[in-house]
Amino acid sequence: MYNKILLVLLFQSALSRDLDEAQRSERANFIQKLINRRKHLEGKLKLVGGANEFEGNVYIYHAGRWGAICDDSWDHAAALVVCKSYNKSGVPTHGGQFGEARRKYWMDDVECEGNEESVTQCIFSGWGSSDCDSGEAAGVICRDKEVVPIPLDVKKKNKIALHRVIDMRRTSLRLVGGSNEGRVEIYQHGFWGSICPDGWTIYEASAVCRHLALGYAEQALQTDYFGSSRIVLSGVQCEGNETNLFICKHSEFGEVECPGKNGHVAAVVCTQHLADLLLDTTAIERTAHLHDVPMYQLQCAMEENCLSKSAYEIQQSNANWQFETRRLLRFTASSLNIGNAEFRPYLPKHLWQWHLCHMHYHSMEVFATFDILDEAGTRIAEGHKASFCLEDNTCLPGIERKYSCKNYGDQGVSVNCSDVYHYNIDCQWVDVTDVEPGQYTFKVAVNPHARVAEQQYHNNAASCSLTITDTYAAVYGCRLERP
Repeated sequence: MYNKILLVLLFQSALSRDLDEAQRSERANFIQKLINRRKHLEGKLKLVGGANEFEGNVYIYHAGRWGAICDDSWDHAAALVVCKSYNKSGVPTHGGQFGEARRKYWMDDVECEGNEESVTQCIFSGWGSSDCDSGEAAGVICRDKEVVPIPLDVKKKNKIALHRVIDMRRTSLRLVGGSNEGRVEIYQHGFWGSICPDGWTIYEASAVCRHLALGYAEQALQTDYFGSSRIVLSGVQCEGNETNLFICKHSEFGEVECPGKNGHVAAVVCTQHLADLLLDTTAIERTAHLHDVPMYQLQCAMEENCLSKSAYEIQQSNANWQFETRRLLRFTASSLNIGNAEFRPYLPKHLWQWHLCHMHYHSMEVFATFDILDEAGTRIAEGHKASFCLEDNTCLPGIERKYSCKNYGDQGVSVNCSDVYHYNIDCQWVDVTDVEPGQYTFKVAVNPHARVAEQQYHNNAASCSLTITDTYAAVYGCRLERP
């Protein structure tokens, strides 16, 4: 609405040269107020469709309009960030619980730590980049912090005290529904029960499959496909490398509330064969360097949102923006598939998108993210591969290359082959034009949202020390960790 008003007013101003100075001043002041209001709303949130102001699908204001958030990767940490502004705790909702998305998706694949001041500080796939349909809106239920009581009859029947730690000597885990798939059930204090699926991700599923010696987690499901039973555990949070589920963080054991799930419970699909990408830290350290580039050489990259915010502001305000210069931290990223299955895009081939400027198909919305963090851990600059051309660039001796992006070829990374993105390729950088000289942390992550299942995830990211001066940059001391 504000965009339309501004366009009308600016158009009228251009045609109304006969206005006196007072009228022009009044109109200019009104336009400026609208612009300031738009800036004030940037990044603001509202909850839509709920029974009160503290629940609903989450909408965010960006670039002059409201948009929804997709529920892919939406979890307790993201809900906590949203509900923090209400001074409440948060429960995430999925699948358009408060109605279908009525506007475009501004955000997808949102990954929060929980300590962010705004959801815009979380990792996500880029403004407007989403493959979600209208029924995948993310929402929250914000409520006062409280301990959910166990029903009195359950307490009397089982005569149990509530603890944060599950006694593994008296507890069992099983899948109900199949030999390597099904709903996850826990046995303790004389009865079996399911797990609340809020925040249930591939990391928790990985712990289950290892716990039961069923290999690796291929899918983490929130479903009633395998039936359901009373829910006895909630708040399960795993790092993804645990050998069993019971050492993950969790709430008390007992009958608990799991609002809005309509009979859905946590479930998994396990497999013995998965890919496993290993990020090469040496390639990052050896190739990282600064490069000053005029903006006229970066127009394709700008289409993929690969420069920082100030570059687009210059493009809007400076008629000669093409001759402005951006400073880029370039580096090479190489990922070797050390698993026992091929790494393939999660989207089917007919849904890949053709990018005319770069002349290749985009097979994944987000394959890699690049972040520069200050001493407090706040992200001050970022880059990403909005899409990625997955192929076998190099393979170990005796391994034949199978995947190539040329001529609309199949994309993927074969076992014992590496997908290499060299530093001289578009978007293989972080725009550091606005970063002051100093010491920082540089983090590179591939498959950052675990959209493609892998054997493990703690070798998917490199956390490095970064020194930036007026003339050079050095990346060193990289160590592998989870995205």
